[in-house]
Amino acid sequence: MANVDRSPNLPANGVSRRTFLEICSIAAAAVGLPASAAAKIATLVQAGRKPSVVWLSLAECTGCTESLLRTSMPALDELILDLISLDYHEALMAPSGELAHSSLRQTMEQNAGSFILVVEGAVQTADGGIYCKIGGETALELLREVADAAGVIVAIGSCASWGGIPSADPNPTGAQGVPHVLPGKTVVTIPGCPPNPYNFLGTVLQYATFGTLPTLDGLGRPKFAFARTIHEHCPRRAHFDAGRFVRRFGDEGHQNGWCLYELGCKGPQTYANCPTRKFGEIGAWPIGIGHPCFGCTEQGLAFRVPLFETVEIQRPTPPDTYPSIASDQGGVSPAATAVAGAVAGAAATAAYLASRKLGDLNDDGAGGEE
Repeated sequence: MANVDRSPNLPANGVSRRTFLEICSIAAAAVGLPASAAAKIATLVQAGRKPSVVWLSLAECTGCTESLLRTSMPALDELILDLISLDYHEALMAPSGELAHSSLRQTMEQNAGSFILVVEGAVQTADGGIYCKIGGETALELLREVADAAGVIVAIGSCASWGGIPSADPNPTGAQGVPHVLPGKTVVTIPGCPPNPYNFLGTVLQYATFGTLPTLDGLGRPKFAFARTIHEHCPRRAHFDAGRFVRRFGDEGHQNGWCLYELGCKGPQTYANCPTRKFGEIGAWPIGIGHPCFGCTEQGLAFRVPLFETVEIQRPTPPDTYPSIASDQGGVSPAATAVAGAVAGAAATAAYLASRKLGDLNDDGAGGEE
């Protein structure tokens, strides 16, 4: 997978131009890019300008890679062969050992300042980072070295974004997220355990096509995916507003699809697009299968707050996107009544004087005509 010749030969790979354009269109639409992006993607790729990607795997379970393998619009093989050049990924590349290490160095040299660095997994920092080593180097040293040569840095998954499971108390290895060990650098974070792969694809394809990053929030998360809470678009939201809650797993409310808040759902404080961007393309996400959200995108919730514990609802009334049906009715004070009477009296007097003046004008006009 070393980046030696990146000029695509579509017919040789059994891909017609028509099929390739369809792939580009599907890829753009799937991640929310404008229709014009498809043609631009095709132009750049056919010109051999596929972005080089280096993927580092640190303290992780490979779940983020596995979720990416499950995409079908576009499928991972289409993404690798036609849209990006995945030049280093320990779990997917054929070389190993020294050959893999050489491929990494070659990619860094040939694409210095322009390649996309993707980091999966937390960074272990305790005792100089000795708890995770790759090719004789600590993961901490390797990350800093590769990040210095990268054009864009993307932390995929909760572990890379803020520490995830490895950073849970008591955290003996000092596991931290990529932004914490790369101060001063812009790190795009795509949290989730695992993250929705399309949030990653959208970020990478926008950079590859337009040379820009999506708008980020204060934690480095793309706003197109993390600007709203799950609670705002939850398919069970109507039950929450109506006060219909599941009390225990398997009860009548659970069978009828009622709100899971009282079982410990963290949706009111979890920023993610799980309800609107179907996970796994079949809706296979916690709430979709009848389990409360556990807040995997949020550092203060996932692996910190017990699953059964409810969280505070930040905007309980009225519902986030709806006006109140009936507002409170208050009394009218005597002072307010007096003021209103004075205003009404003044208005009536002004109207009377205006009508008198208008009548005088009409009388004058009629006399002149005679």
